[in-house]
Amino acid sequence: MLELLTEAIAFGWPFLALVVGISLYKQTKVKDPEVKKNMTFNTMIGLIASVMLLIAIVNYRDNFGVDDGKLPISLVMITSLTFLMGIYFSNISALMKIGGFMFFVAAALSGYGNWLPQVEGGFPPPEVKLDFQSMSAQQLGDEGEKIIFGGLGQSKVQGAIGKGQCPLCHGFNQGFLSERAPNLWDIPARAEERLKHEKYHMNDPAARDTVQKEAFEGSGTATTGQEYIAESHACPNCFVVPGFGVKGSNDTESPMPRIHKPPISLTIGEMAAVDTWMYVREGKDPPTYDEIQASYEKFIPEADRPKASAGGDEAAGGVLATGEEPITDLFMKAGCPACHTIPGIEGATGKVGPLLMEGSNAVKRMKDPGYQGRAKSAREYITESILKPSAYVVKDYPDNQMPKDFGVKLSAGAVNKIVDYLSRLEEGKEPPALDEFN
Repeated sequence: MLELLTEAIAFGWPFLALVVGISLYKQTKVKDPEVKKNMTFNTMIGLIASVMLLIAIVNYRDNFGVDDGKLPISLVMITSLTFLMGIYFSNISALMKIGGFMFFVAAALSGYGNWLPQVEGGFPPPEVKLDFQSMSAQQLGDEGEKIIFGGLGQSKVQGAIGKGQCPLCHGFNQGFLSERAPNLWDIPARAEERLKHEKYHMNDPAARDTVQKEAFEGSGTATTGQEYIAESHACPNCFVVPGFGVKGSNDTESPMPRIHKPPISLTIGEMAAVDTWMYVREGKDPPTYDEIQASYEKFIPEADRPKASAGGDEAAGGVLATGEEPITDLFMKAGCPACHTIPGIEGATGKVGPLLMEGSNAVKRMKDPGYQGRAKSAREYITESILKPSAYVVKDYPDNQMPKDFGVKLSAGAVNKIVDYLSRLEEGKEPPALDEFN
């Protein structure tokens, strides 16, 4: 408030000087001490009201479009000054009180509107088609960064998540201790080391103790670092880095989804871009696009290879879902099954995040003493958990794992449709029929 007061005075000192100057000039024309006293008092009231008005203007100017939650402060201050002036200036008292009441109603409605969880609607941006195969290594690496982190230059931003959703589990910086998946710092070099690991069994996939021996029958194992990277994406269960398996599986099963399958569904072009970025960021010459493509084709049968649209691969980023999709497709586009198990949604068996039985969970979590949100109902809690996931972090699951930009990535219709479905998932009850949400 002191900062706002200082800026308001700096902003409006000519106006304040004018108010004082006019008052002093009028007082020189008056001889009656009592009248002078009243004029001085009214001048002080006018100055206080003027300063409040200037603070309201400065606050509104600084926070409009930046922090809408602070905008009602301006309306509250304007309300206060109108009532103040109405008390001491009886000739315009009725007008001031009517104006003050109007500002009071506006402030109340504005405050309530900003208190509710916000969902950004609008039309999705136009799709941009990419020809990954014709790109230079740097261009391909740039697209890879967008796919991983959601934008160029976002690799250094904490919590940045792109279509690939890799940062949900992996670290990318030297010395970072990943809890859920291996750190991918300098992975091109460490991929070669993994091939020599005693549990990898490069020449005999049948000797592996994992739940899946090879990507598909006859595919064999990786023989180069790039093939190891491709195999780890196409068949995460083929080799589990010790310490990063599903809890209780003794490192025989990986929690990582196959990234060419839903919910992530990267095309071979997109996977080539991701791999290229991991080489380029280390200052190393990446394999050619054709070499990376061949490494993926070794571990993904032709029938399972994700197809790019007729115009090429879509650019990373933009709106993930509009809400017009069938509910299963909507969850897949949003990427929820990569981390969560969602009853009734085929393929939603993620183990990274909590089970989404939100019809039962929401009420319990709102009663938790550690709950810091503002939801008053299950629907409000689910909406808040999508748009502001740090308002409540479920026990045993770290904060900052869930993306915080779903208010931009999902339309209002998509969020509402997700909330409708999750709010009807309750313990001991069958999931709702999918047809109701298509």
